[in-house]
Amino acid sequence: MKIKRIGVGLAAVAAATALTLTGCSGSGSGGSDNSSSAKADPSAIITTNGNEPQNPLIPGNTTEVGGGKIVTSIFEGLVSYKADGSTQNEVAKSITSSDNKVWDIKLNDGWKFTNGEPVTSDSFIDAWNLTANSANAYGGSYFLDNIEGFSYDKPVTALPGLKKVSDTEFTVTLSSPLAAWPLRLGYSAFYPMPKAAFSDLKAYGENPIGDGPYKVKSWTHNQQIELVTNKDYKGHRKPVNGGLTIKFYTSQDTAYADAQSNDLDVLDAVPDSAFQTFESDFKGREVNQPAAIFQSITIPGYLKHFGEDKEGQLRRAAISEAINRPQITKVIFNGTRTPASDFTSPVIDGWSKSIEGSDVLKYNADDAKKLWKEADAISKFTGTFTISYNADGGHQAWVDAVANSLKNTLGIDAEGKSYPDFASLLKDEDANKMTGAFRSGWQADYPGLDDFLTPLYQTGAGSNYGRYSSKQVDDLFKQAAQASSEADANKLYQQAQEILFKDLPAIPLWYSNEVGVWSSNVSDVQFGWDSVPLYYAIKKTS
Repeated sequence: MKIKRIGVGLAAVAAATALTLTGCSGSGSGGSDNSSSAKADPSAIITTNGNEPQNPLIPGNTTEVGGGKIVTSIFEGLVSYKADGSTQNEVAKSITSSDNKVWDIKLNDGWKFTNGEPVTSDSFIDAWNLTANSANAYGGSYFLDNIEGFSYDKPVTALPGLKKVSDTEFTVTLSSPLAAWPLRLGYSAFYPMPKAAFSDLKAYGENPIGDGPYKVKSWTHNQQIELVTNKDYKGHRKPVNGGLTIKFYTSQDTAYADAQSNDLDVLDAVPDSAFQTFESDFKGREVNQPAAIFQSITIPGYLKHFGEDKEGQLRRAAISEAINRPQITKVIFNGTRTPASDFTSPVIDGWSKSIEGSDVLKYNADDAKKLWKEADAISKFTGTFTISYNADGGHQAWVDAVANSLKNTLGIDAEGKSYPDFASLLKDEDANKMTGAFRSGWQADYPGLDDFLTPLYQTGAGSNYGRYSSKQVDDLFKQAAQASSEADANKLYQQAQEILFKDLPAIPLWYSNEVGVWSSNVSDVQFGWDSVPLYYAIKKTS
């Protein structure tokens, strides 16, 4: 997960998209069949599924879903997001500006990290400087790139745009006005860190000290992480349970079976093998609703035949038109996916299904063959086209279906390439070691079009694993971030997508519904606008 922002009025997206995002806040009361006969136990531990994090748990370098689920549970920022995507103040008492460029942030008194250290202005300033410093190469650094003094090219240990006023007040000067800037502040790149972290960051990443609803009890790598309630937490996300154990499953089928047998309390994904049965298997304890999730395949620009040139454009377009999205979403996903028509999500304000160039997402076998032939005339493609995926994410069936679609349409060898887990796949992506395409996608960090675009396609962005670079696109992103209204910004993001449809740095596939289930031991299960369960609100009987 990663980001960039849009202009004035996006703060209003929190309110304006409350309507469009209403469908993204879950059913609100799962497992209610057992709540009337047994009393919830406030000390009970909630169990859920997850993935081994890619990196040590330092907030500014935790940008994928597995680690993000943990970091969001053990840290609290200036603001947090409600179920509908709107923001609410947490550590921040107020966030104000008279010109949308210089922001004054006042903190509430009494917030503490779980080691007893107070949360102060320095907690934020030090953490943000750590994340922004290019020498650290943190994945979340570009979230901070519009703070005055930020540089992608040279290390900056202290951003001049961050100024301490007192222990409970600091100012942030942006490089240009941005009315929507406060909306991003609930994301993990903006979390505070205690002074104790900086004496040994490696050790801290293994046993992070946060200020959120939960704290780490133990972390058994590649198995699970145990979190317990932070009794001193002062924010809105006060847990009604005793803790959260996140189990790192290598198979969604195994996790699903555990949920069926009440050995797993909440499963925020359903394996494709259960798409036709999960609603009857968990009647009254399931969710199938729109979510801010986009899925794609990415073909790195460093691969032979797939560079940012005419041949690369032809091959990417051919592959896109060779994929029968309606058929795959119907047969493989049983209606829990919708064929994509852009690079973002229909639940986000500003989404459009009619961006120029989006016809490349329509299945057209004849044109796909023609385009591939034109590319071969430039340089003949030989070998096997592979699509890498993580086996612990339930992707094999659709990857096989896409590969078969490419085989049958283009007459090439195509197949899936399995990695054991998400962390190992990301490791090779990060090191530019991919030998073919790979499954990709985005689960939103906050409700804005820019969240689906700049983290993935801006030059040098932390989640730009395809290593795409376009000055035109970068310029449009910059203009959009400085736009005077949310509507103007969205127009610029749509213009950027017109270029993306020509270059296809990623090939959009479909939008995901949030599909999840829970055991009969829990109640009050609700999924947020970003598809993540609100763990702190879940009740469990002993």
